[in-house]
Amino acid sequence: MSGIQIPLDALTSRLNLGDRLQGLRSGTLSGRFSNLRPLGEFFDFKRLSKPANFAEMQSRINYNLGYYSSNYAVVFAMLSIYSLLTNWVLLFDIIFVVAGMFIIGRLNGADLEIGTFRATTSQLYSGLIIIAVPVGLFASPFATLLWLIGASGVTILGHAAFLEKPIDEAFSGEAV
Repeated sequence: MSGIQIPLDALTSRLNLGDRLQGLRSGTLSGRFSNLRPLGEFFDFKRLSKPANFAEMQSRINYNLGYYSSNYAVVFAMLSIYSLLTNWVLLFDIIFVVAGMFIIGRLNGADLEIGTFRATTSQLYSGLIIIAVPVGLFASPFATLLWLIGASGVTILGHAAFLEKPIDEAFSGEAV
């Protein structure tokens, strides 16, 4: 039985996400974070100001999202870790599922035998699902995900909108 094939082209063609995500697919994790900007530059309070109009805000966001993309990825990762550390039930459920899948995978298709108890891999996967799904639903993963999206959006887009471009970049787009 083959896996489900999702046509990414059909999903991303309207938003032009294919070109934007191509850089993420081709690069390594160390290459992704090799262009982290210094904290002094990222938190430069002297360059914080309210944009004059929507066009300036859009220009700042476009520039800063590209320039500080690795820093924003770190902010997103930190908010993700924070959301898991404040939702212990969800963290337990994720660790339980990962550890269960690892242990069942280590059996290599053999049955688990503990004394007189014997369980097939199918029974072990079923037991894992029977325990993990109710605990996962109790942990409110959708609320955590929505909080993560909202907190990341406000933090990242707020920073990108209020941080001015450097002086040399501010005049590079203007015609002389």
